[in-house]
Formats: sequence, C-alpha cells, structure tokens
Amino acid sequence: MKFLANENFPLDAVEALREKGNEVAWIRADSPGVDDQTVLKRAVTENRILLTFDKDFGELAFRSKLPATSGIVLFRFTIRSPQVAVKRVTTAIASRQDWAGHFAVIDDFQIRMRKLPDAQK
Repeated sequence: MKFLANENFPLDAVEALREKGNEVAWIRADSPGVDDQTVLKRAVTENRILLTFDKDFGELAFRSKLPATSGIVLFRFTIRSPQVAVKRVTTAIASRQDWAGHFAVIDDFQIRMRKLPDAQK
C-alpha cells in the first residue's frame, strides 16, 4: 500500500511499515514544516493514505472532500514506548486493506472507520 506519514509520525513506525512491503513517504524527511493543507494535497495527488497523530486532519478531511483513492488514518492511542507504537501501528495497518475512501481512528481499544463524503458517491 502507499502511505504518507505525517511529520509527527515516528520513524520507527515508518521503517517497520516499509519492511512489511508498504511504500511510505515521510513528511519529516522530504517536506518538514509544511502546513496540513499541503500534506493532505500531497496525499491526494500521490494517491496515498495519510498516517497521522494530528487530530486536525479529521475536520480537514471532511471539509476537503477527498477522493475515494485517498484516506486518513488517525492514531489516538497512548504511546508507552517506541516498540509498542511500532507494534500497534503495523498490526492495525495490516488488519485491513480498505483504508482508501475512509477516515479511520485507531485508539487504545478499536478501529473506527467512516466513509469520506466523496467516497460515498
């Protein structure tokens, strides 16, 4: 799968997803400091699923009417250690293939999926 990891996404998790065969671009490496709108635009342009810990992307996703080829996965779990974060991220991402067209929230207990407005058409 093709992902775009936001600037706040841990490097260890980016590397672990790459090791699992995912194509992961990382904002902190190629475009540090860009605004959320630019991050989201890049995800759409490159048909990538955005991975983030930034809850501002929820409102932005629904306001922007993302195409069905895009999606956002918002991680809202407690990071107890880098190793635990990597395990939680890789397990959650591997558990589904339908991230595109959805706004997903992964917390300490569950994965909640909501179709993006444009994806419902």
